[in-house]
Amino acid sequence: MISYDPFWNTLKNAGENWYTLVNKHGINPATLHRLKHNMAVSTKTIALLCKILKCSVADIMEYKPE
Repeated sequence: MISYDPFWNTLKNAGENWYTLVNKHGINPATLHRLKHNMAVSTKTIALLCKILKCSVADIMEYKPE
């Protein structure tokens, strides 16, 4: 299972939040909902989040065996 738990810590450490991602960076709220519930998102979205947060993929997601 892919977990986006690291994303929320990275988001906080970057000084960003749900509001700024949506209103400043144009991230769709449905995408954030998908991240919150560990649902699939595209690699394009992961790349965009890495660019916004200036981080690596490992700072956004991790693999957890089910």
